[in-house]
Amino acid sequence: MPNYRNPNGFGSVTKLSGRRRNPYVVRKTVGYDDRAYPIYAVIGYYPTRAEALTALAQYNQNPYDLNKYTFEQVYKILVKQRFPKMSESLQAQHRTSYTYCKDLYEQQYKDLRQTHFQQIIDSCGKGHSTQKMIRNFLVTMDKLAYDMEVVMKMRTANLTVEPGETKMVRELFTHDEAETLWQHQGEPFIDETLFMLYTGCRASEMVQMKCADVDIEQGIMKGGVKTASGKNRVIPIHDQLKPIIERHLSEREYLFLHEKQSKSSSPETVEVKKFEYGFKTALKKLGMDHRTHDCRHSFRTQIDGAANKVCIDLIMGHKTGDVGERVYTHKTVEQLKEAIKFLKY
Repeated sequence: MPNYRNPNGFGSVTKLSGRRRNPYVVRKTVGYDDRAYPIYAVIGYYPTRAEALTALAQYNQNPYDLNKYTFEQVYKILVKQRFPKMSESLQAQHRTSYTYCKDLYEQQYKDLRQTHFQQIIDSCGKGHSTQKMIRNFLVTMDKLAYDMEVVMKMRTANLTVEPGETKMVRELFTHDEAETLWQHQGEPFIDETLFMLYTGCRASEMVQMKCADVDIEQGIMKGGVKTASGKNRVIPIHDQLKPIIERHLSEREYLFLHEKQSKSSSPETVEVKKFEYGFKTALKKLGMDHRTHDCRHSFRTQIDGAANKVCIDLIMGHKTGDVGERVYTHKTVEQLKEAIKFLKY
């Protein structure tokens, strides 16, 4: 196939050396230095030459000042180019973080300094975890701007957040507390709590469990988020939990919550927040004080030492720490179903 030369002033596509995810750089000459060498402005980086040429053609159809990206424009490029390679949970975190940056939307990215980014973190009015989430988002944005050569130096390396808790105490659910929950099953947020106690699921995994992923006849579910080990894992249904799941199975999409269609760009985040508030309120009425993650910690504690460790890790979506044990991690569904029988509160 002939390699046609682009017209003068059209721009060029160059393949960079080394192993890169996006090796093709699209650039355009914007001037010349005192030695008559061209000065390039980068339009973007792409995985294939075809995509790079398409981007170059689109730029020439609708040119814009390559040195005047606003914060909002860089974010839109982040969504288009890098979101597809991120997990859904990370995308949701970045969308949420972006809403805290309204003061930066229309500002030229190249004019922003560390003080601007630090002010966003300091004025968010939230605690350590949210501040850390915003900082991670700003670092991701800055890395993209640097890759695009919008800035020649990253400005987010020294951003700070307020200190987190030095130690988080996990309170296990006691036998009496578990019994109390069973006595109140069917009440708001109690079934969801029992679900997490008997599956080891996180709150985010519980709210995203879909009815279509529940197989009552086989006694298993498929779900999970966060890590490669946790996603789409097989979760056996405990005999005690089966009636609750059967009661919640319906024609709707999700097993729990989601009663109203959320207009949020990250509905799973909305549902988790809704559950966390309802969880605290419901348990307080029963004389209990717990965090949602106490359910997962209690599950691990109650089943640890009784069931096979590799099975437990597979159920919870953990990586097996022992290299020797990891050879045997391809467990059958029946083995996982046998393991869950050891769970007793």
